[in-house]
Amino acid sequence: MEANYATVWEAIADTIGDEDAVIQGPRRVSWRDLDARASRLAGAFAEAGVVRDGKVALYLYNAPEYIEAWFAAMKLRAVPVNVNYRYLDEELHYLLDNSDSEVVVFHSSLGDRVARVRDRLPLVTRWIEVADDEAHVDGTDRYEDVVSRSAPAPRIERSPDDIGITYTGGTTGMPKGVMSHVGGGVMTGLVTLPPLLGLPPQQPDDVPATARRLTEEGRRALSLVACPLMHGTGMGIGTTPAMTMGGAVVLLEGRRFDPREVWDAAERDAVTAITVVGDSFARPMVRALEDEESQGRSRDLSSVRLIASAGTMFSREVKEALVARMPQVLILDLMASTEGGMAQSVFTKDHTAETARFQLNPSAKVFTEDDREVAPGSGEVGMLAVAGATPLGYYKDPEKSARTFREIAGVRYSFPGDFATVESDGTITLLGRGSQVINTGGEKVFAEEVEEVVKRHPAVDDCLVVGVPDERFGQRVVAIAAPADGDAGAIDPTEVIAHTKAHLAAYKVPKQVIVVASVPRAPNGKADYATARDLASAPPA
Repeated sequence: MEANYATVWEAIADTIGDEDAVIQGPRRVSWRDLDARASRLAGAFAEAGVVRDGKVALYLYNAPEYIEAWFAAMKLRAVPVNVNYRYLDEELHYLLDNSDSEVVVFHSSLGDRVARVRDRLPLVTRWIEVADDEAHVDGTDRYEDVVSRSAPAPRIERSPDDIGITYTGGTTGMPKGVMSHVGGGVMTGLVTLPPLLGLPPQQPDDVPATARRLTEEGRRALSLVACPLMHGTGMGIGTTPAMTMGGAVVLLEGRRFDPREVWDAAERDAVTAITVVGDSFARPMVRALEDEESQGRSRDLSSVRLIASAGTMFSREVKEALVARMPQVLILDLMASTEGGMAQSVFTKDHTAETARFQLNPSAKVFTEDDREVAPGSGEVGMLAVAGATPLGYYKDPEKSARTFREIAGVRYSFPGDFATVESDGTITLLGRGSQVINTGGEKVFAEEVEEVVKRHPAVDDCLVVGVPDERFGQRVVAIAAPADGDAGAIDPTEVIAHTKAHLAAYKVPKQVIVVASVPRAPNGKADYATARDLASAPPA
């Protein structure tokens, strides 16, 4: 069996068809129904002219339809394209145009934006609307009508070399489509997840029998995805590994992140794994448990064995708070981006790790600007790079591809833009993304390093650090900080600055702390540095 998601998932549906594949509150979609609905949807895509490498855009909130449409595109050897549901007209137009999308599947509550851009997208031949409110965009097809009336696409042979595209969040410019072979993602899941289930690494041919065995033993993975599916972490970590082993995905019903809903779903559905995006998700989750404990409430979270995270900082104190309440949990903190996975940190009750300290993956290295490998313990700052199954490049952007994916000594590496030092024991300390480096008085300050220190102040719940223009220093360091309860008066900026001075060199200390009710972040938990800089640059009220 080829290492292709569609082929493996079809085999799972043939083997454990009655088992749940997707759960969202009271909605349950079995593997058999998921396969059948995706096949009919694939038939509709084919009728619209979608062929191999054609693009199908998913402008959707978290819902079973997201996974159905993703699976349907894969069945045709086409390319599902993730679209941020927060995008407004120009951002939406840019991504659909840049990706050459031919079919767009969207939620009706996003239809006003679709209506305003569709006449400017002649390449799109079919718009399919998933009903989530009373609105309807004239001239578009209703999703359930399409699924019920379309003939199923026949099963076909596929290849591990079929192309997948994941669009980045656009935090360092316009979103870029990162291209890769789907077989690499399939095999990564079959190597990394089975050991967490007490199994050896798998091959695609092993999956049907393993899925049946795990089902009979009551050990299937039930993965709760707390972050958006349109984010690489949601699909690449929370969804595809579990489903490619015959597990199920649990989705939240709410459109805004609610930590209590996470714990409600985890307890109700006896989930085995939860995927989050660092502190921006995990801190509120801990706070929700603390609030309930203060009211005498306890939860049965004994089914949760794994909490996985990628995309942003996950601090030691938050991990400790989670493990204290769930001592059976292993926390897997991945140093990864759309452009490649570079390192990981494992945290359990018996094995702890400092914030931002990671173990490099075997294929990853840290290089200086002149392509020298950073020596352990040298104190030099270098850029993280990963070899092996690196992406093919950015879609329709050879210049950026050449800068990010390049060779050193005959080996092709991906350079996502993260900086780190290498400790004497070979672990790395992550400093942050180079695009967020602040140049102040001739010194470089990595925003994430300062953010972590500020967040250790007991009054601060979340923080972003930015550089703003300064006549004397070129840039000055400014912290945007938020308290846990939203009460801006709970934070004393002078105390926060004094706290930071006790832990960092003077040039890294914020010259100013701006207190806000909520730190600006995208729905996937990633920092919105552009808005943070606007807040830092605004004149005092």
